[in-house]
Amino acid sequence: MTPAEIRDEILDILEDISPDEDLDDLKDDVAFREQLELDSMDFLDIVMELRKRHRVQIPEEEYGELASMASTVAYLEPKMRDIVKT
Repeated sequence: MTPAEIRDEILDILEDISPDEDLDDLKDDVAFREQLELDSMDFLDIVMELRKRHRVQIPEEEYGELASMASTVAYLEPKMRDIVKT
């Protein structure tokens, strides 16, 4: 997957988790929690969806890498490089 495809996938997951949020103005360099009403369970849902959809394992000590869209894409890009978007 390309960084743009990873970003689209994260947006899709966020829409599923928090359907009432307006994601159109999401800033890539600002923490998700500063822009969206996500609690710790929502955050875990993001991690679980990545595991379920793409078998991407994210160790708990690395959850902080998923703070913003930019950091999430940068963190996931090497892990998802070989995944073909269907």
